[in-house]
Amino acid sequence: MNSQVLAQTWYMTRRQLMAIIRQPVFLAISLIQPVIWLFLFGNLFKKVVELGGFGTTSYLDYLIPGIVVMSALGSSMWAGMGTLEEIERGTLNRFLTTPVSRNALMNANVVQNGISTAVQSVIIVLLGWAAGATYPGGAGGLLILVVASILLGTVFGALSNALGMLVRQRESIIGINTFLLLPLTFLSSSFMAPSQMPPWMRHIADFNPVDWAMVAGRSALTADPDRSLVLSRGGALLVLAVAAVWLSTRTFRSYQKSV
Repeated sequence: MNSQVLAQTWYMTRRQLMAIIRQPVFLAISLIQPVIWLFLFGNLFKKVVELGGFGTTSYLDYLIPGIVVMSALGSSMWAGMGTLEEIERGTLNRFLTTPVSRNALMNANVVQNGISTAVQSVIIVLLGWAAGATYPGGAGGLLILVVASILLGTVFGALSNALGMLVRQRESIIGINTFLLLPLTFLSSSFMAPSQMPPWMRHIADFNPVDWAMVAGRSALTADPDRSLVLSRGGALLVLAVAAVWLSTRTFRSYQKSV
């Protein structure tokens, strides 16, 4: 039974990945904002590291983990739009009439989002390297950064899917995402070292999962990573991801009963 669910999950995941591959324009557009952050912000604020507290003399080195995490956040927050589109087209309802596992239907969204986030993160890391960024933490540090971005993407992708099944309105998803994106971005250490932030912003950032992913990734990329920091922030993200997936699954079951 477990092997059957895995096979069905991979089939549904492959179906979603093929839909993305068939739209290369969408893939290109999803990388425009990270490129702007990388080359525009990386040059505009490169002297800000002279203020101290960044843990590096290169603002680009500090910025890359922030861009990776913010890109994972930005793309995963719109996962609910895909779910809503499948509901509107009747695709999801047709799958509910087949023997395919309900867990496979939901797990495919999580796996597809994780694969997309991983690919996007690797591309950004390579672009940063081409621009002159260094990664003292090596391959292990980069792997932790990518995993942290995947966990964050899973959190917001699952929540977005749950939202899509609950509200079933594009305007609501757009409004909520627009409302949340800027606070989640700037109430974190994405562009500024915590020591340079106002105390109240720094305290809020401590409870921001976006900041957890950045802190874990940045620490892992240093020459001497703080293992306790990486494990605590990464563990908190893992717990939150499991909770978000559980909520998304419960919401899906409620939707199933309503059709």
